[in-house]
Amino acid sequence: MIAVDLLIQNLISPVVLSFVLGMLARWVRSDLEIPSAIYQGMSIYLLFAIGLKGGVSLSETPVSELIAPAGLTLVLGALTPLSAFFLLRSFGKLSRVDAAATAAHYGSVSAVTFIASLEAVKLAGLPSNGYLPALLAVLEVPGIIIGLLLARQSRAGGLKSALHEVATGKSIFLMVGGLVIGAVCGATKVEGVAPFFVTPFKGVLCLFLLELGMVAAGRIGDLKSAGWRLIVLGCFLPIFHGTIATSLAMWIGMAPGGAAVFGAMVSSASYIAAPAAVRIALPQASPGIYLTLSLGVTFPFNLAIGIPIYLKVAAYLYQT
Repeated sequence: MIAVDLLIQNLISPVVLSFVLGMLARWVRSDLEIPSAIYQGMSIYLLFAIGLKGGVSLSETPVSELIAPAGLTLVLGALTPLSAFFLLRSFGKLSRVDAAATAAHYGSVSAVTFIASLEAVKLAGLPSNGYLPALLAVLEVPGIIIGLLLARQSRAGGLKSALHEVATGKSIFLMVGGLVIGAVCGATKVEGVAPFFVTPFKGVLCLFLLELGMVAAGRIGDLKSAGWRLIVLGCFLPIFHGTIATSLAMWIGMAPGGAAVFGAMVSSASYIAAPAAVRIALPQASPGIYLTLSLGVTFPFNLAIGIPIYLKVAAYLYQT
């Protein structure tokens, strides 16, 4: 029943339903359009705001308490897009660009899945860790960078030029820049800009996902042509990544509730930061594949099945 309640609670939300509305607009052939300049402005806003809020979370966490969990987060943030890319290329039969774009989503994190897992831990009565929002910020960026690098490996100039192109691209530049500003300034100084960067965030996100819904619906045929293999991967990848992450979190001494939330974070696929970054950096990649997989397959799968599994794994390891 908890899984069903979580699924209903999180699917019936303005953010998710805005994506559905965008898809519906395309299916009924509405003339609804969001001008390109406005969409670009929303992307810039969301990327910077995500970094800024993550930096504030980092500034409020003691360094000594964060070293081991942050190290594990960075390692998994680098490995998950690589494993996703390999499976999407070999089993999913995707092109290099589409596999890399989708891997960037699986290397990043879904904030809504994170929130849902926190609620599940509270319902289960398991002890958790207070620094989890900081880990969310740490996990946000590395997978996106690696995913974009994977897409650029075939280009001329080698790894050095690819790394420079990704690191200085506006998507990563905005997120990392916001992260540094938030960490340096802290909550008190950032409070002055919170009415612009924090309060309206979900409203802008709704409009952003409305546009992404229209784009995804227009290219839904890309997922259909790829067949059942991608649906299988959309369910396998979260369980594979999440179970490993939960187990390793317990091994380094995280509380069972915190380990389960960490597993949910690592297992999730981003549909906020990653789409904004990928849409800017890899416009040739198909949103019909990476958005439908991350939001249409992995997101509901994690809410209904994944999170309860990570809770069971953490509770089992805690008792043994």
